[in-house]
Amino acid sequence: MALPKQYRLTRTQEFSLVYQNGWQASTKHLVVKYFKPFEESQPVGCSRFGITISQKVSKQAVVRNRLKRQVKAALRVLIPRLQSGLWIVVVLRRAAVECDYRQFLQELEELFLELEVCDGH
Repeated sequence: MALPKQYRLTRTQEFSLVYQNGWQASTKHLVVKYFKPFEESQPVGCSRFGITISQKVSKQAVVRNRLKRQVKAALRVLIPRLQSGLWIVVVLRRAAVECDYRQFLQELEELFLELEVCDGH
């Protein structure tokens, strides 16, 4: 099941802003980059997410899509604990092929705590 549209980064410019101006933390399998956009005119909404995975991780689209689905499922669990109004990009590394859902959930939680965008409960 996909993340609802309100939770997705969709434009290339949004990804670029996160890459250029955001903070990051990483593990062996994942890199998480986040950016807090400065939008005075708009109320702070929910955090929005993007997931990127290169063909270098796997040439097979089936494998890449499975990994993205697992990360999305882990994000759905963590969304209620995250600060609002953040733009977050999750980059999967080559070693992510050996991960399962539980491992993604654990690593994302660790990275969000390290970046101080998630409460510890």
